[in-house]
Amino acid sequence: MNLSKAEEQLMNLIWEKDRVFMKDILEAYPDPKPAHTTIATLLKRLQEKEAINFELFGNSRAYFPLVSKNDYFAKKVNSMIKNFFNDSPTQFASFFTKEADLDMKELEEIKRIIEEQLKSQKP
Repeated sequence: MNLSKAEEQLMNLIWEKDRVFMKDILEAYPDPKPAHTTIATLLKRLQEKEAINFELFGNSRAYFPLVSKNDYFAKKVNSMIKNFFNDSPTQFASFFTKEADLDMKELEEIKRIIEEQLKSQKP
């Protein structure tokens, strides 16, 4: 699933709130707020992409995510690794650690995470 920047922004709000009504969405946007019709169009596109669904409460719809933020982000990162780093997580990690301007504490934390993964994968 590929989302536009506007769709991702709306999805972040839905992920944050878990269930959200149109009025809540409009209130959450900073000024100048998008038009009601713009949000309705984005919600319709997200439904068509099977990212969200809704429940009816009288005349109101409560929108909720069908895909978790973690699953979406994992697919997006994997796609980026495939498209920009020759499908090589090692090339991605090398680029990330060199270009992200990480301090020693952050690098040590990444090292700790990798070591934990290595331990959990050993037979």
